[in-house]
Amino acid sequence: MAKLVQPRENDRIYDATCGSSGLLLKAYHEAGTEKVAIYGQERNTQTWALCKMNMFLHNITDATIWQGDTLANPQNIENDKLMKFQVIVANPPFSLDKWDSGFLPDAKTKMSANLDPWKRFDWGIPPGSKGDYAFVMHMLHCAGRMGIVLPHGVLFRGAQEGKIRRTIIENFNLLDAVIGLPANLFFGAGIPACILIFKKNRLTRNVFFIDASGEGNYEKGKNQNILRKQDIDRIIGTYRERKIIDKYSYEATFEEIRENDFNLNIPRYVDTFEEEELVDIEAVKAEITSIETELPEVREQMDKYMKELGI
Repeated sequence: MAKLVQPRENDRIYDATCGSSGLLLKAYHEAGTEKVAIYGQERNTQTWALCKMNMFLHNITDATIWQGDTLANPQNIENDKLMKFQVIVANPPFSLDKWDSGFLPDAKTKMSANLDPWKRFDWGIPPGSKGDYAFVMHMLHCAGRMGIVLPHGVLFRGAQEGKIRRTIIENFNLLDAVIGLPANLFFGAGIPACILIFKKNRLTRNVFFIDASGEGNYEKGKNQNILRKQDIDRIIGTYRERKIIDKYSYEATFEEIRENDFNLNIPRYVDTFEEEELVDIEAVKAEITSIETELPEVREQMDKYMKELGI
């Protein structure tokens, strides 16, 4: 994902759910220069401390790592507005339940857009049981280009999430690519994930799809599956060249996506169906006839052996 967003010199790089900073560090090193500014926020206090220590151990002494709830209490504030970043990378918790609890004064209150002073949810309110699009919208309000790992449900779930997805694509033209990953890549999460790439000021309304989840596109491990170097290189090369490869990648037009009611489920765009070899009925019938012809002889021979054995 760090390679997909291509961080460069003088970029500000941000991870809104930075954990112990593994992804931030990958993006930092991918930039190939110390002339980048690193920012992150982490809710868990112990993990935040690990992140700070990790930065220190990698000689990044000027990183800004905030502690707190990114959704209810974002700390990337600059001049009384949400701070902007050239690059955002993130792997937020999948389908976080009660993501809106930090906004609600009591159990009777329902989440609404006016409860957020930063106006991030004017595009729609994600369901309280699934916070995926809450994180997406927070980061889209801050991003130039962004790569985020999410569960596949964000591609096709309907209701309010479907409306948000439509707004992101139709009204703002921010989605650049959808990349399907194999199942069991992440520790503790066996479900398949996807990477969504977002960009501002895009010159096309097309969306590029890659299905990297098929056999041969990864290495099966005992406990976790692994993307090998050649698998990663193929994803990166295909995305950068926007190369259409049979059963692997496809560039969908805005019209196609609209015809699919903004459903981004990858099989709708990348046909990975493998045709089964046709059965030669005549050959099968001939083989059955041959077996039926041989069967009496085989039975006679078996009876002979049984008698010799006294059975």
